[in-house]
Amino acid sequence: MANVLKKEKEEVIVNNNVNKNGKEEPVDEKPRETTVEFLASLAGVLVTGLFIITFVLQAFEIPSSSMEDTLLIGDHVFVNREQFAPPTRWMGPVLPYRDIRRNDIVVFLSPEEQGLFVVKRIIGVPGDRIHLRDGAVYRNGEKLVEPYAEHKLANYDPYRDDFPAVPPSEMYNVRNEKWAQELPLHIEGGDIVVPPDSYFAMGDNRDVSYDSRYWGFIPRKNVIGRPMFVYWSFVTPADQYQMRSASDRLGFLAHIIIHFFDQTRWSRTLRIVR
Repeated sequence: MANVLKKEKEEVIVNNNVNKNGKEEPVDEKPRETTVEFLASLAGVLVTGLFIITFVLQAFEIPSSSMEDTLLIGDHVFVNREQFAPPTRWMGPVLPYRDIRRNDIVVFLSPEEQGLFVVKRIIGVPGDRIHLRDGAVYRNGEKLVEPYAEHKLANYDPYRDDFPAVPPSEMYNVRNEKWAQELPLHIEGGDIVVPPDSYFAMGDNRDVSYDSRYWGFIPRKNVIGRPMFVYWSFVTPADQYQMRSASDRLGFLAHIIIHFFDQTRWSRTLRIVR
């Protein structure tokens, strides 16, 4: 009896590929991908990724505390390079181009130090009138509500906190002579007026931020893009960006490898920058 049942099962399995006319139908097999096809697919992925990284997104590391607590030292962010770029005819319908707005956080080339990338928040756009009183920012006569702004130092700095009422000088950490000469030309009625194709920017950590108060306006052409999100964050010393020797870089790389899991700020991963 056992042998009969076994035989019936075998017949069922065999007959699964037999059509109504009693003829066996060929079993469909997925064609295997050749080595050439695999390499072509891989090359396509790499080219697409390289295009995105080169022209659309760019990775940056936050080196200073001027944007705390919005951005921390050691945050690694992806920056959208295309959003603030001049629209092109063939990519215009695809990418969401727009003008730079107040409160946008932007990455830009420093107008003071060549080749230095800086990140700040836009406080004033062309035509805006800006002044500070006791550390509070007034734009076009209205006091701004800034939940992102931090004041972590208790000291009073007349140039920093009552800008631009006090003339710039080295005593107040204004080292840019060009800006010291230009600043009075942009003051009207106690306000600094943002000129065309320029922006006034400040760091969220207001008491320590070295920003437009000290080196002037950001030219429109210097803007690189807008930080989108933090893709990785690692506890990093405040002076690490100044360590430029090969031994210092290798030493910190070894430190990252050893402490990758316990010093990565996992809670900041994929955090949107606002």
